[in-house]
Amino acid sequence: MNRPRARALRIFDAGVKAADPYAAVANVIGDLEASATIIAVGKAARLMAQAALERFPKTNTIVVTNYENAKALKGADVFAAGHPIPDENGTLAARAVIAALRSAGGPVLALISGGGSALLPAPAGQLTLADKASVNELLLGSGLAIDRMNLIRQQLSDLKGGGFLSLAAPHPVTALILSDVVGDDLSAIASGPTVAPLGTAADAMALLHQAGLWDRVPQSVRDHLMGAPAPAVLPSSRNILVGSNSQSVAAMAAATRGAFVIPAPVEGDVADAAAFICDQAGLGTTLWGGETTVVLKGTGQGGRNQELALRIAIEASLRGWTKWTCLQGGSDGRDGPTDAAGGIVDQGTLQRIAKAGGDVEAFLNNNDSYQALKMADDLLITGATGTNVADLGVLIRSG
Repeated sequence: MNRPRARALRIFDAGVKAADPYAAVANVIGDLEASATIIAVGKAARLMAQAALERFPKTNTIVVTNYENAKALKGADVFAAGHPIPDENGTLAARAVIAALRSAGGPVLALISGGGSALLPAPAGQLTLADKASVNELLLGSGLAIDRMNLIRQQLSDLKGGGFLSLAAPHPVTALILSDVVGDDLSAIASGPTVAPLGTAADAMALLHQAGLWDRVPQSVRDHLMGAPAPAVLPSSRNILVGSNSQSVAAMAAATRGAFVIPAPVEGDVADAAAFICDQAGLGTTLWGGETTVVLKGTGQGGRNQELALRIAIEASLRGWTKWTCLQGGSDGRDGPTDAAGGIVDQGTLQRIAKAGGDVEAFLNNNDSYQALKMADDLLITGATGTNVADLGVLIRSG
């Protein structure tokens, strides 16, 4: 591996390490009182639960995480479930969580990390998992920001949007939260199971109309939202942020002398984000965090990080850059439904794709950034990292 790529990987790894779930919980768990029940959910759930169990070893504990991170943990019942598309194993896990919260018999410790929204599908009312899966698939390709998607998801679930609080009442809930949401809105992380919902059923209906999805969601979903009761008053909870995207970007900067950090999180459509990043990047090292969006138009493979990396390669070429390397990756190690975390591109990426017989524009039109980057040998493959604090980017430019 060439030096700029190795350096970019070291910087990215510093950001991932700063979001280590075990350390995040271990740093604060000593100040907490014992709880009757521990519920850990999300891509970082297992490591968070491990730290909590070392402090409270005999506590009734449930862990719900994605398949890549699911390993046995002494003292805990570990459930593996589907992400980003919910599956039946997630439904079984949700039933176990609901039962544990209802029978807690004392204070509850919730360990929340990104991915929890899809991992715990608890269909509300008469809705089914198929209904929720259909809506989730539409949302992932809608271009809506993550908080807007989560507002809708909350209205279709018995656990999201404060569900932990209502089920555990009257017992108090303390939540340690590892944020994968830009801006760290606690109501959006894992769809906010320990905080008030982002909105109402009426808000969800309005968003579905605005996104052109109202007529595409199942009739059962429309019926549920139109017949939803007035929001209930939820008991309060103690929510503690233990890790975030901004903290990981700061760690990358600390590991990189003289780096420029883009001050605002990089969000919005990947095409606009690529131009924005290149506008900000001068000579030297540029760092950023955030979470972009992609509007699905084709049937290809890839995710927002892979497509953003590929679009940055195009932007750099148009601007005449000659010596540069860019890493764009998801901190969880998985970008969309692929085995890649993102991409590492440079001044030779587009030529390597063309030499292999690929058409970059055709790939992008089919949302097939995975195949394009694979042709260039530019996929970022890290494996599951056990954490999730959104996306991280590094650009090193010398010409």
